[in-house]
Amino acid sequence: MRYAILSDVHGNVESLVQALSRTRSDDVIVCLGDVVGYGPNPNEVVAILRDRARHAVLGNHDLAALEGFGVEHFNEAARAAIQWTQEVLDQPARAWLNLLPYELRFPEFLLVHGAPVAYFEYILDKQDAAAAFDRTDAPIIFVGHTHIAQYWTRDADGAIGHKHMQGGGSLEMHTDRRYIVDVGSVGQPRDLNPQASFVLYEPSLRRIEWLRYDYSIEEVQRKMRAAGLPRYLVDRLSRGR
Repeated sequence: MRYAILSDVHGNVESLVQALSRTRSDDVIVCLGDVVGYGPNPNEVVAILRDRARHAVLGNHDLAALEGFGVEHFNEAARAAIQWTQEVLDQPARAWLNLLPYELRFPEFLLVHGAPVAYFEYILDKQDAAAAFDRTDAPIIFVGHTHIAQYWTRDADGAIGHKHMQGGGSLEMHTDRRYIVDVGSVGQPRDLNPQASFVLYEPSLRRIEWLRYDYSIEEVQRKMRAAGLPRYLVDRLSRGR
């Protein structure tokens, strides 16, 4: 069995279609939340993932689109985008998002949007990673939320390691370590690489691969301008930040 784990699609259907084109028909598709927000095609993205994803968890932008929860913590551009999303989100999309759990636990791994228990916190440094490891006994924790492709390790002595996966690459996991795997973002990367990111996870090989790929950024930007979404959100897609 192989898992294709993606996160933070944010209404970017062009990138999602490209991501899925790089998977096999027998891959288990997993989404770590923030399906909507920022991007111009929230309903189309939900429809695809509703059909293709076997597992999915709730992101903070998904919850904000449904209930307005947490918008006071958003910057001006994010608030404007979520307000637009709330106006255009159709009932089937709302119904699917409303059923998503905050976490999914499997014997070998945990799926959350941001961090274990504190679901919408960011894991950005070793202190954050240590706190996240402490809140669960899961050997592998898959997260998104930061829009940064990276991973964290904890060895038997408690030492924390870290590596960015800005250019993609693979990880061979050791049985004497635990891992936090940040899959990056399909819809809006922020690690100074505008290429989108997701991971392929093969449990039998204990191997994870980050795929970075191109998609039609210009088409997404055209749609965003046509929808009247903030210029800052449009421009950042080209910069990967």
